[in-house]
Amino acid sequence: METTAAPLLQTPNYIKQLAESPDLHFIPANYVHSTNNPCDSSDSNSIPIIDFSLLTSGDPHQCSIAIHHLSKACQDWGFFMVVNHGIPENLIKAVIDCTHEFFNLPEEDKREYAGKHVLDPIRCGTSFNASKENVFFWRDYLKVFVHPQFHSPTKPQGYRDIVSEYCEKIREVAKMLLGGISESLGLEEGFLDKALDLKSGLQIFVGNYYPNCPQPELTMGMPPHSDHGLLTLLIQNQVGGLQVQHEGKWINVNALPNSLLIFSNGKYKSNMHRAVVNNKVTRISIATAHGPSLETIVSPASPLVYNENSAAAYIPMKYSEYLELQQSNQLDGKSCLERLKFPRN
Repeated sequence: METTAAPLLQTPNYIKQLAESPDLHFIPANYVHSTNNPCDSSDSNSIPIIDFSLLTSGDPHQCSIAIHHLSKACQDWGFFMVVNHGIPENLIKAVIDCTHEFFNLPEEDKREYAGKHVLDPIRCGTSFNASKENVFFWRDYLKVFVHPQFHSPTKPQGYRDIVSEYCEKIREVAKMLLGGISESLGLEEGFLDKALDLKSGLQIFVGNYYPNCPQPELTMGMPPHSDHGLLTLLIQNQVGGLQVQHEGKWINVNALPNSLLIFSNGKYKSNMHRAVVNNKVTRISIATAHGPSLETIVSPASPLVYNENSAAAYIPMKYSEYLELQQSNQLDGKSCLERLKFPRN
């Protein structure tokens, strides 16, 4: 199929600025992605839903049901929706609205946070890793380290307080989910918490801005990838665009109102997902990634290796080193994780 695209854009600026150009009818050639596998949305209603209130009810039977559902969701999908999580709807709306305000700040304000290194506590930029990419993604981002030390942009007004409150509540949800996941693996509830020093664990707040695009079928918001860390919790402004891979098919995620979208990171799957864009409205999503402390050596849980009488599949590695490896290269599916597998005869 023949496509029409604008000339190459030599130096990518914020995609927001490009998308708002009044004479933009064709996207620059270096935003065009040759492979954009179509989506099969027929299975979207089968995405697992976890009722968080069962997990925290104190009723052993209800808790057992929730843990069973968690196990199935992690093993079969690596992705699930969480409802009845207790985070106020007005707080979710506030953090989305304020993040949108951040991306609407003047370019010079956002450039203050143009970090150079993946471990800089606040970074604002475009695409994924524009310094390494030849083809860019239709996305601007804000990445902030919010735990164990809290950082935040100073603008817009009040953003710091809203992000702080939201991240604290999300961290509690993640902790409870990880406790349930530990039990579903036959481990003690607090095993992951203790083994990975989650009290000092890294929490990263990522705001994503996907503006409307004149040729959405030619580009991507984010390519297929799996996340680093343990759990990524995601909210969005009710504009579709997230797709997950299941049994070889790409499926649109039709998120329930006020639900949290969870990616689990193998006995349990690390889910492949991507973001597509549209030609009508801007999509805002906010992901909070939860991982161990930067100094933790990450390796397969020893009880699982011993109990199942199988060798560890992955090389132990300091989490900060893995984070640098994953974030400093081009995003390409699970290629980063594949590099860490022990060679097999």
